[in-house]
Amino acid sequence: MNYIEEYKKWCESPEFDEETKKELLKIKNDEKEIEDRFYQELEFGTAGLRGVIGAGTNRMNKYTVGKATQGLANYILEQGTQNKGVAISYDSRKMSKEFSMQTALILNANGIKTYLFKNLRPVPELSFAIRNLGCTAGVMITASHNPPKYNGYKVYWDDGAQIVAPRDKEIIEKVRAVEKYSEIKEISKEEAEELGLFNIIGTDMDDKYLNILKSKVLNPEIVREQGKKIKVVYTPLHGTGNTVTERLLNEIGLQNVYVVPEQKDPDGNFPTVSYPNPEDKKAFKLALELAEKEKADVVLATDPDADRLGIFAKDSKTGNYMEYTGNMSALLIAEYRISQMKEKGILPNDGMFITTVVSSELAKAIAKNYNLECIEVLTGFKNIGAVMKKAEEKHDKTYVFGFEESYGCLIGDYARDKDGIAAVMALCEAACYYQSKGMTLWDAMIDIYEKYGYYKEAQVSIVMEGAEGAQKIKDMMTNMRNTTVEKIGDYKVLTFKDIDKDIVKDMQTGKVMPTGLPKSNVLYYELENNSWCCVRPSGTEPKIKLYMGVKGTSSEDATNKLEDLKNAMTELVKG
Repeated sequence: MNYIEEYKKWCESPEFDEETKKELLKIKNDEKEIEDRFYQELEFGTAGLRGVIGAGTNRMNKYTVGKATQGLANYILEQGTQNKGVAISYDSRKMSKEFSMQTALILNANGIKTYLFKNLRPVPELSFAIRNLGCTAGVMITASHNPPKYNGYKVYWDDGAQIVAPRDKEIIEKVRAVEKYSEIKEISKEEAEELGLFNIIGTDMDDKYLNILKSKVLNPEIVREQGKKIKVVYTPLHGTGNTVTERLLNEIGLQNVYVVPEQKDPDGNFPTVSYPNPEDKKAFKLALELAEKEKADVVLATDPDADRLGIFAKDSKTGNYMEYTGNMSALLIAEYRISQMKEKGILPNDGMFITTVVSSELAKAIAKNYNLECIEVLTGFKNIGAVMKKAEEKHDKTYVFGFEESYGCLIGDYARDKDGIAAVMALCEAACYYQSKGMTLWDAMIDIYEKYGYYKEAQVSIVMEGAEGAQKIKDMMTNMRNTTVEKIGDYKVLTFKDIDKDIVKDMQTGKVMPTGLPKSNVLYYELENNSWCCVRPSGTEPKIKLYMGVKGTSSEDATNKLEDLKNAMTELVKG
């Protein structure tokens, strides 16, 4: 694509409205900006579109959303499942409501029934609704935890999981086949309603979803008893989380829930945070201030679409609020729930614990301890969903728990995406249980480390924006792929996996075997002493991501080892 020619086309063609042309004419003398907006078409990444809002082929706007939706519609019609319908939800971001309505009406114009949530709702509730309504697909308008200038478009299939291979590639082909924006079909809302194609999902779906979550509580009596005393601060970070979270916690028996007032209401400008991401400590500033004031035990935050959860828990010995990584919070939930299921005699003999290649090795230790099969998949919760679907079809394994290091887990098989709402509930239940034993959540975390070993992990993101950045990321991956790495920091490389080439190489013997995983642009280094490193480009943001993990004899030992490995790996990738 010649970006200058494409820019001129958008400025001159009758396909585009005057508002779009006006926006683009403002940048007519800024070639770098023109290039960034038009050097490529916004691509489906992990499971759909994600990009900066604005005019251009490489932006989120009504034309790129329209093209994606028309392609999806063509695919659904080809499958012959249009009567099953598509469920649609959206978060608090700029243009989310408009894009969700546009998506519904384009699908309706193609004769496809839609179910649009009346108001913004979280990703996990959409995943649940797809399954509950028996839909053929789902769409969530969100850019998850990205900065405010972004929005996105996640596509789900009938199992409630984000689309995976080969379906994702097939849908992408249909989207690419829509060559002209004039091919996007239109219909009015009134006409769609008359035809019975446009339907609204009301609060009855909240009731169904929350009832399922409440049924997952393992110790309801303890929660009701300890819920009178335990104090929880929660923030939805201006997103969808509090549409259901505060109600859920009250209904299971927590009487002292403090929602950060400045961040309670949905707001796509995210005025109190520069980056609405519960992985970022800065996002907790107001929540931690409220926690100090109210002497809270637990501090929780969900991202705008509420699939991720961040946590701080009070250490009663020091009075400090201790930060948990995504691995830590998920594995605390896992250890609590699995140990309680075993104690109550309800842990299935054919149970599976699903993790990802960049998540903590502690997962394998917990699974082994409880005789669960530990299944490792590629990054992205959709891959966990694919294993769940296969087990559901074959009836040969029972889902117990699944998580990924990016602050997301799922405690039951009612949905097929990570669920920050259920994670909030599960952590609050765990806090109540451990309090009944005279322990804090931080005490429980230390107990896990003492039981299994001090596993610690870190992630480094190197951001490189624009066409130049995309090429640099590509070059870095190529350099790593073509370099024989025998040592990273103090650690020998035992095996090297190039998942894109489907090879595992034993660095001692030189023996090469297949990975057994689907092709993906991921390089993985298994190191000695239970350590590891991994590198991959992000599927949703302009960055290359480095992951690493170690096992230490103490918290201090693990921290020191991790810092050394992080520095060595960063230096290696940067060259």
